[in-house]
Amino acid sequence: MKSSNKKRILVVAESIDAEDSSGSKANVALIWNLYKAGFEVLVYHYTRRTIHLEDIPCISIKENRNSSLFLLSRIQRKLQHTFKINLAKHLEPIFGFSFTFLNDSKSIAAALKKEIDFQPDIILTLSKGASFRPHHAFLQLPEFHQKWMAYIHDPYPFHYYPEPYEWSEPGYQQKIKFFKEVAAKCKWVGYPSFLLAEWMEEHYEDFKNKRVIIPHQLNRKRKHSVVLPRWFDPERFNILHAGNLMKQRNPFPLLNAFKKFLSKNPQANAEARLLLVGSASYHLPDLKKMAHKIDQLFVSDGYVAYDEVMKLQEVASVNIILESVAVISPFLPGKFPHCIAANKPILYLGPEKSEGKRLLGEDYPYRAEADDTERISEIIELLYKEWKTSSEPSIMNWEDLKYYLSKDHLKNELHKILQQ
Repeated sequence: MKSSNKKRILVVAESIDAEDSSGSKANVALIWNLYKAGFEVLVYHYTRRTIHLEDIPCISIKENRNSSLFLLSRIQRKLQHTFKINLAKHLEPIFGFSFTFLNDSKSIAAALKKEIDFQPDIILTLSKGASFRPHHAFLQLPEFHQKWMAYIHDPYPFHYYPEPYEWSEPGYQQKIKFFKEVAAKCKWVGYPSFLLAEWMEEHYEDFKNKRVIIPHQLNRKRKHSVVLPRWFDPERFNILHAGNLMKQRNPFPLLNAFKKFLSKNPQANAEARLLLVGSASYHLPDLKKMAHKIDQLFVSDGYVAYDEVMKLQEVASVNIILESVAVISPFLPGKFPHCIAANKPILYLGPEKSEGKRLLGEDYPYRAEADDTERISEIIELLYKEWKTSSEPSIMNWEDLKYYLSKDHLKNELHKILQQ
């Protein structure tokens, strides 16, 4: 029986390790804001190690290592390692998923069947990357479907990504079938982005009339204090890109624009720095070559801890959000709330039709297409001159966006659907 007037939310998350991916960071921020918004929250997670979120009960789901699927997954792994072959190309068109995925799904479902004490008003499934294991598990739990909110953070499957992401993974037809079932059986579907909701509804008819927009959350909680790295000089005009530079996010027009800015503004050579912090494996060899030629360019050697990145965003002069050159970007970048919280100018490099531009506003002055070198250079020069004269751009009053990304807005949106 319920012992509290608080609304209850059962969260089933693939991971709550904020260091393992941007998706998990977003999951943890959402869980914290649910708790701070006054909901009673219980978290089941498949991180497969004990993780504590202060004051929030968290239960780690155990992997079932006694099943036939687990045995098959280990046989597949051994064969692939021994013979250097990718069996997924042959197996996933048949089964849709790896044996590991299917075993994980059943492990999650089995754990939730044992939960009889917590009586939630909403059951929220959160994933990361492209796996959606908790969502797959919930198809096996029809008793929960009338309270189920399936949160979809990215298009699914890869086959439905917009250009320039041209991915069609093995078994994508089966994955489409899987998501058609999710669309049919969930009560609500949560999205971080309005444009993503529209995008998914174009592909899955049954998602229509179920949408709830829950953007990535603004959450300033840090584990510990952070000392700035030695390579960061807070006295300089620091232009920071923090995060993963995927193949499709080409940083070289930005770098060429920065070079152009330096050439046009010689005095900036001693003051300006462009900092690329985070994983950039595809672009890294060429980035390192450019860093040897441009003294004002810093490229990190790879991953930088989450808390350190947040601190850097707070003290940078400008934060960059870099997206792909595309007709549309339905994604809300995971770093968006952090950049808003920093209250610094955002150099937004993305399409005209994008969630970032929609939120920043039609007249936002610091936006350019990601390949428009001339325009990017002009914006950097404008921002530099504002920094040089200690001007405080009025556009940095983000109060409306801070509310949109806050626990208060989250609370209102969830109470709306519970009252319907």
